[in-house]
Amino acid sequence: MFKARALATSLVIASAVLPMAVPAQTPAAPAAQNVRVRGVIVHADAKSLTVKDRSGEVVTLVRPADMRVIEVLPVTVAAIKPNSFVGAGSMPQPDGTQRAVEVLVFPEAMRGTGEGFRPWDYMPNGTMTNATVSALSAAPASVPGGQKLVLKYKDGEKTVIVPRGTPIVTFKPGNDDQSALVVQGAKVVVTAQLKDGRPTASSLLVGRNGFTPPM
Repeated sequence: MFKARALATSLVIASAVLPMAVPAQTPAAPAAQNVRVRGVIVHADAKSLTVKDRSGEVVTLVRPADMRVIEVLPVTVAAIKPNSFVGAGSMPQPDGTQRAVEVLVFPEAMRGTGEGFRPWDYMPNGTMTNATVSALSAAPASVPGGQKLVLKYKDGEKTVIVPRGTPIVTFKPGNDDQSALVVQGAKVVVTAQLKDGRPTASSLLVGRNGFTPPM
């Protein structure tokens, strides 16, 4: 399977590249590399998950007992407030702003998660900004009904334009509701690693009743 090969390749690359600062006599164990699988659950049982990835490929992963399950729920744009901590998946624009394709409003308990600006693997050239909303206003007239967010993180800031109709979501712990969430037909984003030579799910973002996590 392609995804299984990708996990194996990631692990090989990680083991070959050790930090230059590590003394030769005490080599550090390489960190496990994450691979995301986005798709639909076609089978789930107590020990495994089979997911049809968005490319059409079917991937089977080990489902460990400690797999973290997070429900992704839609919310309205009103959930974005000054001082909210958000994750804005975006595309860079010629004027230097970012145009959002989804915004995650983190629960307060998750404030600071992944803070910063980085590439995002959802789409080519995608970016992700996890930061605090320092200013909130109407978007320029060229984006009617949208919002303009100034997002500040510890090393800088980004201006993100959120067009009207952009998916806005939040997270809710889902481990206690797995029987309703981790089911055939559920739309998911699985974060997986290679463990003991087998692709293994470490966390699962999942929508209820067919809702698609937009990340």
